[in-house]
Formats: sequence, C-alpha cells, structure tokens
Amino acid sequence: MAAGDIGELLVPLMPTIRVPRSGDRVYKNECAFSYDSPNSEGGLYVCMNTFLAFGREHVERHFRKTGQSVYMHLKRHVREKVRGASGGALPKRRNSKIFLDLDTDDDLNSDDYEYEDEAKLVIFPDHYEIALPNIEELPALVTIACDAVLSSKSPYRKQDPDTWENELPVSKYANNLTQLDNGVRIPPSGWKCARCDLRENLWLNLTDGSILCGKWFFDSSGGNGHALEHYRDMGYPLAVKLGTITPDGADVYSFQEEEPVLDPHLAKHLAHFGIDMLHMHGTENGLRDNDIKPRVSEWEVIQESGTKLKPMYGPGYTGLKNLGNSCYLSSVMQAIFSIPEFQRAYVGNLPRIFDYSPLDPTQDFNTQMTKLGHGLLSGQYSKPPVKSELIEQVMKEEQKPHQNGISPRMFKAFVSKSHPEFSSNRQQDAQEFFLHLVNLVERNRIGSENPSDVFRFLVEERIQCCQTRKVRYTERVDYLMQLPVAMEAATNKDRLMNQLIDPSDIDESSVMQLAEMGFPLEACRKAVYFTGNMGAEVAFNWIIVHMEEPDFAEPLTMPGYGGAASAGASIFGATGLDNQPPEEIVAIITSMGFQRNQAVQALRATSNNLERALDWIFSHPEFEEDSDFVIEMENNANANIISEAKPEGPRVKDGSGMYELFAFISHMGTSTMSGHYVCHIKKEGRWVIYNDHKVCASERPPKDLGYMYFYRRIPS
Repeated sequence: MAAGDIGELLVPLMPTIRVPRSGDRVYKNECAFSYDSPNSEGGLYVCMNTFLAFGREHVERHFRKTGQSVYMHLKRHVREKVRGASGGALPKRRNSKIFLDLDTDDDLNSDDYEYEDEAKLVIFPDHYEIALPNIEELPALVTIACDAVLSSKSPYRKQDPDTWENELPVSKYANNLTQLDNGVRIPPSGWKCARCDLRENLWLNLTDGSILCGKWFFDSSGGNGHALEHYRDMGYPLAVKLGTITPDGADVYSFQEEEPVLDPHLAKHLAHFGIDMLHMHGTENGLRDNDIKPRVSEWEVIQESGTKLKPMYGPGYTGLKNLGNSCYLSSVMQAIFSIPEFQRAYVGNLPRIFDYSPLDPTQDFNTQMTKLGHGLLSGQYSKPPVKSELIEQVMKEEQKPHQNGISPRMFKAFVSKSHPEFSSNRQQDAQEFFLHLVNLVERNRIGSENPSDVFRFLVEERIQCCQTRKVRYTERVDYLMQLPVAMEAATNKDRLMNQLIDPSDIDESSVMQLAEMGFPLEACRKAVYFTGNMGAEVAFNWIIVHMEEPDFAEPLTMPGYGGAASAGASIFGATGLDNQPPEEIVAIITSMGFQRNQAVQALRATSNNLERALDWIFSHPEFEEDSDFVIEMENNANANIISEAKPEGPRVKDGSGMYELFAFISHMGTSTMSGHYVCHIKKEGRWVIYNDHKVCASERPPKDLGYMYFYRRIPS
C-alpha cells in the first residue's frame, strides 16, 4: 500500500491513538488476561489508546468491548546461536535487532540463543499489518506514539529485584569481598574446626580462610557456633559450607545479611585459598560414598536438597517465578488454588469474569485472581522439555521454547496496592499475606458463592471477671487458628537462652543509631538485645516486625536479670492471657465511629494490629454490638455465667470433625520476615513440592517442619 493509502487508512482512527504520558503504564510484557508475552507464539498486542496488552486469544475481546482498532503487535523470536568451529557458541555480541525493553526467558538467558524483536501496527477487524519502523509512510503523530511505546519502561521495574538468581539473593558483599593474603591453603579433606574438635558442619570464611563449626541444627545438634563467633569478632561477612562445594556451586551464608546467599564470584574466592571448584565433590569433610552420613540443615530438609527430585508438568503443576522476595505469595497462592472452591469460583467462572471485567482489567481483583488461577491450573505454562530425538530437528528451525512457570508481577502489584509491606521487595509473613488475601476475597465476592467460606470457623471465648467471678462466653468467626508456642515449651529452650546476651553487654552505639531515627529508647535496646548485637541494620528489622506490639516501648526485662520475660515472650510468640487491647488503639478505632465492642473484638482477633483490625471489622459484617442480647444466667456453684444470644448465626459450615492434611507451607530463616518459603501439596495421591518456579514430586515431605498447615474435612 502506498504512503498516501496508509495515511488515508489511519486518518479516521487518529483520535484513538495516544502518545504515552509520564503517568501512563505501558504493558508490553504481559497480557492482562493471561501470561502470554512477546515470547509467546502469537505475540502480544498493545492497545494504542489504553496501552493495555492482550494475547492473541484475548485481543478480540478487547476490540469488541471497546471498539479500539489500532494495536501494536510485539513478537520476540528466539533462535539458537550459530556455532563456532570448536562447537561452542560464537562470542556474545549486542544484537541490533533487540529493541524491546523485555525480560529474557530465564531458561534461555544464555550465550546459546539470540533474540530478534519484531513490531507491527495491526488494524482490526481486518488485521491489516504495517511493519515498524515506517517513518516515511506513517503520520508524524503515529510515529511518535509508536516510538514512545517501544521505548517505555516496564511498569513493574520498581517491583523487580536489582539482583536475583533462582530463589536466593546475591550477597551485597560478593562483588567487593576483601580476601586476606595470609598464605592460607585449604586441603581437599581432613577439615576440623579451629576452636573445637568438630569435623562436620564446617564453614570456610571467605575473607581469612578460617574453618569453624556452624550453629546447631533444628534438632539441637551439629555445632558450637564458632563460625558465628568469628564473624562477631572480626566482621568478615561470608562463609561457604565445606562438603557442599561442587562445580555447580556451594552453600554460602552471609552473617551480616542473616540468610543463605549467592556468590557469583565463588570460584575466584575459593581459588584464593587453593580450592578448585571444578574438582570438588559435595561430600562431608572429603569423605566419599557411604563413609559418613552428613547431617543436614533445616534449609536442606525443607527444600529436599540432596535428593534427585522428578520435575512435574501439566495442569496444576505450574511454578511461580520469584520476583525477589515473593516466595511467601507464591506458597500461599499455590495452596489456595489447590482448593476446589477457589478453582470453581475463579477458573470455573473464567468466561463470565473476563467478559464483564472493567475497562482496566489490571486493576480488578477477580480478573487477576482468575488469570493467576488459570495460569496455574491450565498447564499452558508448564510443559516438559522437547524429547531428545526431536532436539536436532527443532534446532534447525526457529526455537519455540516451552514456558515453565509464570511471573506473578501483575497479580502482586494489584493485591499489594496501598499496602506498605506487601508492595515492597522485602520478605513478608505468609500468614499475614493469607489473611490479607482473605480480606480481598471477602470484599470482592462473586455472586452468592464465597470461596473463603471454606476457611471460616467459629471460636468460642470464655472471659471471667477476676473480682465478680462472672463469666461471659462470646463467639467470633475466624479464618486461621494460630498456635503460638511459648519459649518455655520449646524443646531447645536451653540453647535459645544461651544465645541471649547479658543486657549489660548491649551495643549502645547501635541503640543510639536507632534512637536517632525516632524510635523509643527502650525499644531500641530490646531490638539490639534480641538480635544478638548484630548491628543497627538487623535490629531495625526487628523493630519493624514488633513495633505494633503493646509492650514495644516498655523496658527490657529477662528471667535471671530481674524481671519477667515480657520482651522475650514477644519474640518467641507467647501471648498474654487477658489479651486486653491497649486503650489508645481502641480509642483510635472508636473515634472512627465504630463501637467499642467491635474495636476490642477486632484487636483481639488481629494481635492488636490497627490496620488488620480495621480490615477485620470490614470483613465481618455479621458482627453486631451485643449489649442488647446479654442475658445474665442464675449463679451456679462456680461462677455467674453470662451468655450471649444473637439474632442470626454466623456464616460457617458444619460437619464431621475428621480432617486430613492436604498442604503445608514451611519457612526457613531467622524470622518470618526473612528467609524463604516452600509449599508442599498432596495431589493425585502423592506429595508435590512447589519451590518457586520448581515443581517436583516430593520424596520426603517435611510435615513436621511446617509453618502453616491446610486441612480439609473428611466427609462422614
């Protein structure tokens, strides 16, 4: 078609073509209704008016609904690189045909493949295509709009991590790690702790080459903590576990960051002490085969490390890629969409939800829940690799890789909107996210069926007045039964207590650093104390986790140091018996127009967290002020009993009292706000492990190490 003809074709459509402004989000990575992308076979269509993106399956829906005719079609072609004479890929070079700001596929992000991007304008309903760039034939406004769309940044860039590989973060100390030229050379075997006689669970400090034992494992065995003591004395941050070093990597721990990390320069750091990774085998203390059975850490048990797990593919076996610290979200959503009621409510209603979604489906909860559920359950994004006999044939053509795992960026962006913690890249508590999700489900229920009803249960509370001995029974609905464990009940209580430092040894410089930020002085002292003098940064994280607690600013008191363990109980999960919310928080809620009884009940149900208490009130519409229904019963031999009657029973399902475990979420790390989450789900008669994007048949599900357990009622 001649230039004049193209201009004539576009003139009546010009009012529907916009140039993206600074506040516009341009979605060119992902379809609003599916996980199609420019890497997908059908590519991606970006609306030139709303800048929403749609896969081939859904672009017609948007056209019919809005009448928008002009879309930009984006397609990324992936091909195997030309091989050199030695059989290896040619040196990596910048490909001038890559002009889209897109994420490359994790599975193909290597020197073996090259990428070529293609962009076209497509005019519906005739699917007329105009190749881009086309400066000579397109009107100036259209050219400007196309250039702006192509050069726009991802709307999730703030959500994406700076550095992340697989499920572990890259240590911030790895790039510029100091290594001492002290002549230390590490032998291939025969290692022993430099401070005791232990010969297993040994860690090599990557700064000075010291070999020291680690901390005890979760079963109260394994080490005397000399590696940690060395860090506290010297401040050298990184250590690698001896016996785990293989040509593929090793277990690296950052004492400063308090979590396992990745060291991209590990080979160089080990070579400094005479260790060649290419000739190392992952055996404990250099022994081979069955000479010794090494102990394993909680991290290894939960992730079933050391076991060759069989990958699983197909419907219901789709992983979720980690966005940096999103494993808490991934674990919860895998468990949620293994429940039939949630599958039926969202995926079962897919055509209806998609057809009646708002003009911006990226901002609709039900649309994004349906999108995620379909992505996990359809099997479309979880396909086995190409069979070996077909590889040669496939490689001769354009590479069409199967996508394994989906990225929940759009879902996370919506469900965490306006939430300061879940919208961050920091690790979060899976339990807190579960309750947050239930609130969203309650507020956005579809029709008469509410899938979150499967979690609702009735709790009866008995409150007795210490003076009058009168007793009141109250009922409330909850979604999660919390089982806090007091420190006194811990099986490794003695070791926990040994870790606590003498209050007189608190690092006052760290305390003052925190106090200068505006936190109460006593809270700062407790933060430094309970994080073992690990520095202001670690103590700051403790403050963020505990600042909503009623005794946050109270003085530090510990058993054996002149007081009750109020702060100690807080950190280990103990709760008070009277559970009376602080009056100042109650006053805040009542000042908003809610009744005092509502405020007290909501705070009790949410551990005195103001934000969650307000969510609780909104999500419990059946709760009413019960003063009109209080009936004082006659005195019995023990106490005066007051019962409460309500005009209508709560919305809960009753049935058999027999339940079976069908899923559990495990946590690894020093607190629920750090570390890593993994989910195990029982499907088709066997357990499956969901470790971010990795989905495998479980060989040894660690049921005794769960953080959250999901049970279903067994029909009678």
